[in-house]
Amino acid sequence: MARVGLLNFSDGRSFVNTDLREFIARLEQQIAGHLRAQGHDVVTAEAIIESNELAVTEASRVAAGHPDVTIFNFPVWAFPNFAVLAATQTPGPILLFSNISPQYPGMVGMLAAAGALDQTGRRYGRAWGDITAPAVMARVASWIAAASAQTGLRGRTFGRIGGRPMGMYTAVSDPAQWMAKFGIDVEEIDQWEVVRRAALVSPERARVGRLWLEQHAAEVRYDGRQLTPDLLERQVRSYHAVRELIDEWHLDFSGIKGQPELTTHFATMDVTEAFLNDPYDWEGPKDTHVCATEADMDGALTMQVLKHLSHTPVLFADLRCYDRDNDVWDLCNSGQHATWYAARSEDPLENMRRVHLLPEGFYFPAGGASIHHVAAPGEVTLARLNRPNGRYRMQVIKGEIVNLDDETTQRLMKASTYEWPHAFVRMAAASEEVLDRFGANHIHAVPGHHVEALRAFCHLTDIDFDGFGEAT
Repeated sequence: MARVGLLNFSDGRSFVNTDLREFIARLEQQIAGHLRAQGHDVVTAEAIIESNELAVTEASRVAAGHPDVTIFNFPVWAFPNFAVLAATQTPGPILLFSNISPQYPGMVGMLAAAGALDQTGRRYGRAWGDITAPAVMARVASWIAAASAQTGLRGRTFGRIGGRPMGMYTAVSDPAQWMAKFGIDVEEIDQWEVVRRAALVSPERARVGRLWLEQHAAEVRYDGRQLTPDLLERQVRSYHAVRELIDEWHLDFSGIKGQPELTTHFATMDVTEAFLNDPYDWEGPKDTHVCATEADMDGALTMQVLKHLSHTPVLFADLRCYDRDNDVWDLCNSGQHATWYAARSEDPLENMRRVHLLPEGFYFPAGGASIHHVAAPGEVTLARLNRPNGRYRMQVIKGEIVNLDDETTQRLMKASTYEWPHAFVRMAAASEEVLDRFGANHIHAVPGHHVEALRAFCHLTDIDFDGFGEAT
């Protein structure tokens, strides 16, 4: 949940605002109480803003609590310059809110403040109505989630392990642009560090990880060549090596190049990437850590935004192929899906019972286990950040992961790369529209519908929103 600042604005004339204070205080209590009931931490001002001086001091006081978003509440007509001055002391996102009572012209005050902020170039969101009404709260919740995602990016560090994979322009972003637009720093780390540190992980720790996988996965299909106990332990050691890099460099999210150096000469990073994105590993519960395969920077950034909105693991996949007979896309990539998606269960063992560790195919001669499973059904929001002509846009599609009958599922998996994980997705957009306009080979998803929150995030960060089908 988010930390929400709350400022209340009023008329600047003392003979007017004196009679309004009780009404404004009552509405403040209602808004703050309802937000707290939703789980948010609310930081309130000490006084209603009725002057230039109070606009500065109260906004500064609330800003000192480091809210993810600050709500500018307009219960009545308020002098617009108060909002402009308060905004100068409010470094984070702003949401303008007003009731729609005809008795008190709060809506007029909000619109006047909105126009003033437009003229000064300050971006913000808008919501209006009775905060206790579900539709109004849903709109407010979308803005809070979007603002929290924007705030949550600032001051973070991305670890780019490796470099550009296989000539993929869409996997490489400008670190200066990331810092200027999102406040994110980028650490460049050589893949040799994974190899070097993996050799230093204790044999017993690697053995414990291998035994846990053997015990709790549906199967570990050793073939004596592409997948052996030694190779699986090498993957476990690689996971711990990357966890060490994350801790040492204080990385908030990351990406691993993998191909072709590691996948040809060392081992695939499938186990590493899957379990970093999971809320658990063989050593117990943990926080999810967004990690993108092929060091896909904009992919990892998209995942980090989606993680802030959903608070779940984020799916990473290729748009591999479309089956017109069943109207489904097969979204798969080399072991990248978190095992959580196998059942979407809070019980790790329930997820692992549906996970198969299969030998890697011919793409990866170094071998290792691929994390194979079929994603559990449910609604999802799919998204991807990309940069046509250097300007960011967020492409968004509503969808649903579906489970097909066993025969069809097996046929579709064998038609692509069987040993990889698969999510069969029915999109609320025509396949022709997706293939005509989608700007990358990688796509990302989280459970639920977050279209409005993504639209709000794009507005706050000055990113073009590009919706497909029902997400327009």
